[in-house]
Amino acid sequence: MNINREEINIVWFKRDLRIQDNEAIQNALLSKKRVLFIYVFEKLLQQDKHYSERHWNFIKQSLNDLNQELEAYNSEILCVSSGIISTLNQLLNTYKINTIFSHQETGLLITYDRDKDVARFCRNNSIHWKENKNNAILRGLPNRKDWFEKWEDYMNSNLIENHIKSEKIIATEEIKELKKGFQVVNLETPSSKKIQKGGTKTAWKYANTFFKTRHKQYMFHISKPALARESCSRLSPYISWGNVSIRQIYQKAIESRNDNNKRHLDAFISRLRWQAHFIQKFEMEHTMEKESLNKGFQKLKKSISEKYQEAWKIGKTGFPLVDASMRCLNETGYLNFRMRALLVSFFTHILWQPWQEASKHLSQMFLDFEPGIHFPQLQMNSGETGLDTLRIYNPIKNSKEHDEDATFIKKWVPELAKLPNTFIHEPYLMTSLDEQFNNFYLGKDYPKTIVELKHARKKATEILWKMKDDKDVIADNKRILKKHTTSK
Repeated sequence: MNINREEINIVWFKRDLRIQDNEAIQNALLSKKRVLFIYVFEKLLQQDKHYSERHWNFIKQSLNDLNQELEAYNSEILCVSSGIISTLNQLLNTYKINTIFSHQETGLLITYDRDKDVARFCRNNSIHWKENKNNAILRGLPNRKDWFEKWEDYMNSNLIENHIKSEKIIATEEIKELKKGFQVVNLETPSSKKIQKGGTKTAWKYANTFFKTRHKQYMFHISKPALARESCSRLSPYISWGNVSIRQIYQKAIESRNDNNKRHLDAFISRLRWQAHFIQKFEMEHTMEKESLNKGFQKLKKSISEKYQEAWKIGKTGFPLVDASMRCLNETGYLNFRMRALLVSFFTHILWQPWQEASKHLSQMFLDFEPGIHFPQLQMNSGETGLDTLRIYNPIKNSKEHDEDATFIKKWVPELAKLPNTFIHEPYLMTSLDEQFNNFYLGKDYPKTIVELKHARKKATEILWKMKDDKDVIADNKRILKKHTTSK
């Protein structure tokens, strides 16, 4: 170990892959010591079943974007494959670490446990660790009193403008030497026209087109699986991985409001609030990763069917809108909110499978996987919160209302494309004569329905409404209300 080690500070990037409105960078640059930027591709996360290659590619693209920005200051981010503690230990061979700056992460239980290990490591090595709030999510709250007001105050506060100076950060030449002691990550990724590309520059391209023109049909198209792809902001992955902050997008939305678009942008802003609400809920109820928010629902037992689950995962259930939604998600990483809710409702209500069994596949496919959104939404759409309105989505009704001309179905379930609209939403209504006339045979050209819809919906409705009257569910509702009711 070099006894004449320079004392430096570190910015540890996690889900805050941006330079501007990044408090960790601000705090580091205000210090009197030089700063090293690092990103660790942690093996514990790479091996976790909630993540998939599309997430790591998005992160690599985001880091490439940051490195291009840092070129102007003759620096880059040290990107390594390891554990964070192993990385810090290795860096201690070259530098003395004074302070680590990062944001407070509302993540999976494994990241919370990892952070406890990092805190212990820092104490043992006399390293300071300063964590800042992330998008106004607060740790350690006993309840939600005045929470929305605090969130709005934060959203309306000044954005952080970080002005980097070359002399304040570790230079590229030094980082090249550091890399010799690490397993360095290649940031090249395969090109894809179907999955959104990561990075702050790309995030602002989406934001600018949304606020300029695309928002004009926002409220009208938000539930339409085909039209929502254009009219919704498509900013969720950039927010989830921190290419932009919620505060940046919130203020851009406020700035873009006028008398003509107020309805649409107010609806968008309200969804930014709800996004924060769900992450705050998860921050305060970490057991939601594995258990029902309402403890009374833990007595609800469902039999696991691998056959049903596999058909659902690959989009071959025999219900066209369900199958189109899953195939679209699997291929592009994006699906509008209503279709996400439909997939979960179908899995948990119609197929009567535990929501926990849907969690990993959906998180792997959602490019915008955000634990604080993922688990509360899974439970809400499964009807296991005890408080939210019970919604058992009818896939046929939704198909006819939100994909009237079957544009979405025809694109993602092309084997149905030549059927007349009479049958495209409900191919199982075809008689043998209809099959012959259309040269289309259920069970061969497209699967027969794997369950009987009417019976399955009736069963789920009866059981879940009865559960709402369960004494344990009612008792835990009171706890949840007391803890999570906000003033707005």
